[in-house]
Amino acid sequence: MEDIQLKRINKYLSEVGYCSRRAADKLIEEGRVTINGAVPEKGTKIAPRDEVHVDGVLISKPTEEHVYIALNKPRGIVCTTDIKAEKDNIIDYIGHSKRIFPIGRLDKASEGLILLTSDGDIVNKILRARNNHEKVYEVRVNKPITKDFIKKWVMVYPFSIQLPKM
Repeated sequence: MEDIQLKRINKYLSEVGYCSRRAADKLIEEGRVTINGAVPEKGTKIAPRDEVHVDGVLISKPTEEHVYIALNKPRGIVCTTDIKAEKDNIIDYIGHSKRIFPIGRLDKASEGLILLTSDGDIVNKILRARNNHEKVYEVRVNKPITKDFIKKWVMVYPFSIQLPKM
């Protein structure tokens, strides 16, 4: 008996780069998705040989390579894929021909490294909290930091602070 890898339909649509999992759930609720000609319920799992259609169009895994981009995001750019809602969005800023999306986000006023990709699998592996990926943030302030401030900060936020050596 062969080992069949079943996958939730919303995860499949996300992995192939069609839409996010939430957007996939909405498409399913609206009856716009079919699996082998039948309208599924949210949470339905598919096998590798199943045919998935959205609005009558066959959706299949792309055979081309995924895109991975490391970007030094400048201030003023919003980490959103909603190009209609935000004028200064990261997708328009990069202008890539493939559908890509950021892995995580940086605030509009922040600058620094952000990764973008067309690979939905890697996004989920990186962002999933249970994978315990360590994050390091560098913060620059415009006032001196006191020992009292650090004590209060550490009580509120459960992470370590390393001050630069002066």
